Amino acid sequence: MSRFFFNDRKQLVNDAVEGIVLSAPHGNLVRLDIDPAIRVIARGDWDKSRVAVISGGGSGHEPAHAGFVGKGMLTAAVCGDLFASPSVDAVLNAIVAVTGDRGCLLIVKNYTGDRLNFGLAAEKAKRYGLKVEMVIVADDIALPDNKQPRGIAGTALVHKIAGYAAEQGKSLSEVRNIAQQACDNVFSLGVAMQSCNLPGSDEDEGRIKPGHVELGLGIHGEPGASTLDSHNSKSIIDTLITPLQEKVGDASVAVLINNLGGVSALEMALLTKELAHSALHKQISWLIGPAALVSSLDMKGFSLSLLKLTPAFEKALRAEVETLGWQVPVAFAPLKTVKHSKIHDSVEVTPSENAQVKTLLAAATRTLIELENRLNALDAKVGDGDTGSTFAEGARDIEQLLKAGKLPLNDTAQLLQLTGERLATVMGGSSGVLMSIFFTAAGQAVHSGKTLPEALLGGLQQMKQYGGADIGDRTLIDALQPALEALRDKGLEAAVEAAKAGAESTAKMQKAGAGRSSYVNKENLDGVTDPGAVAVAEVFAAITRG
Repeated sequence: MSRFFFNDRKQLVNDAVEGIVLSAPHGNLVRLDIDPAIRVIARGDWDKSRVAVISGGGSGHEPAHAGFVGKGMLTAAVCGDLFASPSVDAVLNAIVAVTGDRGCLLIVKNYTGDRLNFGLAAEKAKRYGLKVEMVIVADDIALPDNKQPRGIAGTALVHKIAGYAAEQGKSLSEVRNIAQQACDNVFSLGVAMQSCNLPGSDEDEGRIKPGHVELGLGIHGEPGASTLDSHNSKSIIDTLITPLQEKVGDASVAVLINNLGGVSALEMALLTKELAHSALHKQISWLIGPAALVSSLDMKGFSLSLLKLTPAFEKALRAEVETLGWQVPVAFAPLKTVKHSKIHDSVEVTPSENAQVKTLLAAATRTLIELENRLNALDAKVGDGDTGSTFAEGARDIEQLLKAGKLPLNDTAQLLQLTGERLATVMGGSSGVLMSIFFTAAGQAVHSGKTLPEALLGGLQQMKQYGGADIGDRTLIDALQPALEALRDKGLEAAVEAAKAGAESTAKMQKAGAGRSSYVNKENLDGVTDPGAVAVAEVFAAITRG
């Protein structure tokens, strides 16, 4: 099956062209209304007072070429079908439409179809009295013995340099000369672990073996020059850098880091880091990307383009543009860091004694430990069967501190906050974090002067806010909230009854709104009390018995 969103395959490029024009951030693009088969995107603000710069080629390389149309770059882009050169007529119409007395420069990638169609269109345009020049980008170094290197992502750099010269009012010969200089000083090499998928065709058949990458494959999915038995990012960057560095020598360079369409932003950032630590790092002056600039549909790969810098090139690259696809160059510098002291988030406590609190706490921890198997059995029916163990683990930790005399029993705020800190550490999972939020927030509220019932209700509110559960969602809240409200309004005995009733109510709830029980169908929930709610009810009952 095809892995491509589209409506009508025959209208795919026309539809995409419309989307590009609609989404232009500067609102400065138009499609020339000539013929449905002629797809030309041009500057809407063009007045023919300067040299026109036109590029184009097959679609599927977005944002190239239409994404580079705008003030400071291209005057127009001619869009062919997917991976197919635009027709001679389409190129000719683009030239005639935007070229004035100053003339026109065509920037063409070194593929036979593009050379021929753009070349013939240039010759025909001359019959209209127009001055037309052409430069051919041949930046791919994957096949060193090839007399006709392909034009790939380095083309975007040529667009930028030529577009800047034209915007400055340079003559056609001057624009052509600096564009040619850029062509002569840009070198690119790409790699991919998976080729691209074409709309309407079957998925990539897996020419590239798992665990391998293909070095130097073309932007139309053509086989590469060689394969590398690795997905290691450092190894791959080093493999690309070696031949590229041979081309640029010790010159300062701008590096374009180009996503061929299917690489995640995370991976592109990682590859950029590897580049920054590569043998090239001392020569890098500017980074452009990482981003898709000349893509290949959804190809899982990337390319590097190195431009040997001159003052003129640097000025051109840094100039502002009004386009959809260009990336602002970033001055390369080592990673910036700021020293900061590590925060040790621990509660400072002073152990103290309080016989009544010690009795209550001992009863609560003992109950949770004894309930371990019962709660696990309940949880096995509606969850993953570990609620009892989770609560028991937290209770054992508090019990050990209690027996060792390390708890601030006579300072309620400190006791609650320390309990919260310990539960987050030893309970694990979401339960530990939720109970830690509950006790920590309650301890802060007591410290601020709230009564214990008010503080516990405040802790509950924070637990509900962060956890997302509420009354009726079949969780421990169904027992805890009514118990705490009863404790505030009527006292401990009423709280015990409210907790028990709340826990029993969960057995009748047909749907859980939170936790792992929310993934269980109602038949499995029917008649089963929530283990967390049972734990709450049993703890309230235990502390009244002492």
